[in-house]
Amino acid sequence: MKSVVAKIENPLSDLISDEIYELLSSHSLIDEKAVRDYQIRKKFKQLRAGKVSAGDAIDTIREEYPYLQFDTIRKIVYQISK
Repeated sequence: MKSVVAKIENPLSDLISDEIYELLSSHSLIDEKAVRDYQIRKKFKQLRAGKVSAGDAIDTIREEYPYLQFDTIRKIVYQISK
């Protein structure tokens, strides 16, 4: 009998391979909140590069993450890396 392995979507494909992401995920070594924040910052930079105002970019991101407040997204995108 063949086993079906579910393919995990790799949100970090520009940084690590799918295989590495799956391995890390299978061992619960992926911080999902940090991945989400990375994706939000990446999307914000893309929108700003397309001449979208900061407020409109945050509103666009809020459509994808309706559970986050405007100020929360603002803090994520303007967070200084440590």
